[in-house]
Amino acid sequence: MDSSDDMHDANDIESLDEDFYSDDVPMDYYSDYDDDAADDYFDDADDADRIFSRRPEQNFTILKESDIRQRQDEDVNRVASVLSISKVSASILLRHYNWSVTKVHDAWFADEDGVRKAVGLLEQPIVQCPNDEEPTCGICFENYPCSKIAMASCGHPYCISCWGGYIGTSINDGPGCLTLRCPDPTCGAAVGQDMIDLVASDEDKHKYGHYLLRSYIEDNKMSKWCPAPGCEYAVNFDAGSANYDVSCLCSYCFCWNCTEEAHRPVDCGTVAKWILKNSAESENMNWILANSKPCPKCKRPIEKNQGCMHMTCTPPCKYEFCWLCLGVWSDHGERTGGFYACNRYESAKQEGVYDDSEKRREMAKNSLERYTHYYERWASNQSSRQKALADLHQMQTVHIEKLSDTQCQPESQLKFITEAWLQIVECRRVLKWTYAYGYYLPENEHAKKQFFEYLQGEAESGLERLHQCAEKELHPFINDDGPSREFNDFRTKLAGLTSVTKNYFENLVRALESGLTDVDADGAASSKATSSKNAAGSSKGRGGRGKGTLRSSLSNRMTDDSHWFCEQCTYANVKSATACQICNHQRR
Repeated sequence: MDSSDDMHDANDIESLDEDFYSDDVPMDYYSDYDDDAADDYFDDADDADRIFSRRPEQNFTILKESDIRQRQDEDVNRVASVLSISKVSASILLRHYNWSVTKVHDAWFADEDGVRKAVGLLEQPIVQCPNDEEPTCGICFENYPCSKIAMASCGHPYCISCWGGYIGTSINDGPGCLTLRCPDPTCGAAVGQDMIDLVASDEDKHKYGHYLLRSYIEDNKMSKWCPAPGCEYAVNFDAGSANYDVSCLCSYCFCWNCTEEAHRPVDCGTVAKWILKNSAESENMNWILANSKPCPKCKRPIEKNQGCMHMTCTPPCKYEFCWLCLGVWSDHGERTGGFYACNRYESAKQEGVYDDSEKRREMAKNSLERYTHYYERWASNQSSRQKALADLHQMQTVHIEKLSDTQCQPESQLKFITEAWLQIVECRRVLKWTYAYGYYLPENEHAKKQFFEYLQGEAESGLERLHQCAEKELHPFINDDGPSREFNDFRTKLAGLTSVTKNYFENLVRALESGLTDVDADGAASSKATSSKNAAGSSKGRGGRGKGTLRSSLSNRMTDDSHWFCEQCTYANVKSATACQICNHQRR
């Protein structure tokens, strides 16, 4: 997919016109943004601000533990105030209705008695204990003075010691202690925070508070914990958003819908299939089928690891046979074509005897090779992304400070470097998942597949150019003894590459999420599709530098005498080409 032309050195960009990143560059050449948006994007503002001026509005909120407690207390206070009940009772109600204030209000005002009965909030005690008597504990059956007896709202008396054992056991059993009821089997009175604070140990109080805090996130449909290992942040998601990507403060990005790693432009179903396939035994069977044959006698699979066709099965079988025709080896010799060829196999193949088995083996081999092709590139981009994350961390903690001292510039003026690395990390993630997208792209949709591979190749080329600029071209400035005159030129170049790459990948994601619907049944890309993909042209400069560009109805400058356009896919090929470089359609 990659070519030497596509993967040209990042220094080539220096040969572009001086106004490559200036305001007069028509944005329709890079994307489907309108001219007004282009003016907003490429203005005279600071490079770092310009690069991310189009960052979409955040549709989620990251919550720390203090934020969760604050929200939890606010909800409890609101319910207690509106319903004129205690905070303990309000907390019990909210837990029952999954911390939804609206549901609590609706249910309470619709049927207060029914809600009290269901939740266990009793208005009057069931049992009345005279103050002048020593009530009997319902668990240990000992008599205690009233000061040693505790009761829930139902009035059933239990001693402090038995309450402590009962509550401690429930808390150690897990979050189920949040719905604790009276020990009496016939009583459904709720046991709240006040009883926990009265009789539980400090350790049990801490556990109960931890369960209560987590229930606020886990029982709420609009919030989840960040799935990153060791992360203690939670995420509150705004309903109605089509974008499920969430970026936590711990730098982990995940999909709100399936909690897997963020995977745009691939949908959650495809991600689930891909992950399952990567861990499934089916690929092992495919490998066995593609690279081994069963012993004709014992049927155990045997891999051929030497050049000779003479195969000997492992003990205790020890059957000797021919690898080609699977016949007994004693029947082979010069009359069968020699020891390194087998006439029996060739003749049997022509007669169709081995068609089915060979076809299955060939299909398994092709399937394995195709999967390996996509998986290796998927894994390679994942590895590159992890390396980019490590480089980003080192840049933020070490190099930025050193560069600031060397170039005599404040760190606030060096944000464009951090933004470039953040863009590299994001693009590596997107590019990684395009390989899962390509694997599940239907084989019979040739036009879409060719167009997808072209877009993917351009994405790889642009990303490699940005990565090389941020990784290799920056190092000389870090190691300089003093300020460099070329640093401002480097700033313009890196900021420009970042914005162009970001723009192209955003268009790529939108195109793939729409299923490449702009490619019609005849294999031609409509003007809308090509205009949204022409960010590829930006990676090669103006006027179609490089191998070619897609025709755009928004950019008439591309219709020159140096290219001819394919009738099938509308690709603009160099004039010397005799066949389309995308679909191999012959020039007429």
